[in-house]
Amino acid sequence: MSTPDIAAYDGQRPAPVRIGVVGCGSVAQAYMGQAELMQARGQVQLVAACDVVPERAQALQKKFGVRRVVDRYQDIVDAADIDLILVLTSMPEHGPITRAALKAGKHVLVEKPIAVNLDEAAELVALASKGPGYLLPAPNVILSPTYQTIWKRIQRGDIGPVFSARGLYGWSGPEWGKWFYLPGGGPLFDLGVYNIVSLTGLLGPVRRVMAMTGVAIPERQVDGELLRVETEDNAQVLLDFGGACYAVVTTGFIFQQYRRPALELYGARGTIQMLGDDWSPKGYEMWQNETASWQVFNETASHWPWTDGLRHLVESIQHGKPPIITPEHGFHVLEVMLKAQESGRTGRALDIESRFTPAEFVGQLEQRAEHRIHDRTRAE
Repeated sequence: MSTPDIAAYDGQRPAPVRIGVVGCGSVAQAYMGQAELMQARGQVQLVAACDVVPERAQALQKKFGVRRVVDRYQDIVDAADIDLILVLTSMPEHGPITRAALKAGKHVLVEKPIAVNLDEAAELVALASKGPGYLLPAPNVILSPTYQTIWKRIQRGDIGPVFSARGLYGWSGPEWGKWFYLPGGGPLFDLGVYNIVSLTGLLGPVRRVMAMTGVAIPERQVDGELLRVETEDNAQVLLDFGGACYAVVTTGFIFQQYRRPALELYGARGTIQMLGDDWSPKGYEMWQNETASWQVFNETASHWPWTDGLRHLVESIQHGKPPIITPEHGFHVLEVMLKAQESGRTGRALDIESRFTPAEFVGQLEQRAEHRIHDRTRAE
């Protein structure tokens, strides 16, 4: 097992983290946009890329200045000049590639979900707990300033104890990638995962889950061919957090458009609603009984990227401090999703056995008066 040698410092500046990318599709384009900025600042080096379609890796190399393209992901896993591996493939490949990378002592950022079955995910959690490499599972929604502000408001009791919550994220579904509609894919893994991460981060571990799921559109045109859908494309998921606190997550590949908050949290003395999507917040609004009015707080970090986990993981590696997004949280969310699928098929409520410790956020809750912000690009 090789340990990433990135501990060296040049004066006060950490050495750049050397990155290998496995999977060069549309998700990689978003991550590479951020990595390119970080490379310009000397924080990272884009060393290697790999994809089952070599032309995609070559396009990434040309566009973002990746040093080399390799044929197999194992070539990236074995490379001595790579510290961090981004696993950005289709979902069924997440587990095997992440396992190989952790066994090789690499740090790993894996796109959601962490794996597609619990045994595989449990092995990844164990490897990360024992090995030198950090494992950061996406999505990275708890890193957004808006999420953290809402967390702080809930913690200090601004709306009282939360009794009920709702999350929604969906769209009409991709016309590419047959795996989205096959076992190991589906909107729960692709979309609902965001809301489940957000709600568990705000309210803690789920104790029990029950769901209604089904295939609303049995056949889809995908990659120019007619495909029979083999996994649920429509889901309503009920989460029991204990203490008579419940939440519903609505997700699917059946939404044409929607206009409503991403998250709604209803407390004993008020309500908080995150506007936009939790992966792309547009501020929030809050009702408090004591003021008897809605207060609207516009987005204070309009340029926050959903790929921010890359920045967070690189800084964690450089400073030797574990990320606040934990493998245990990723495992818990996967268990919730898998048992929601099982519940939808069997009609039974199922207990959730795993637990995790939600991330906590320090510092004062700061909210600058809107009328004092003239230029929002500088206000951030």
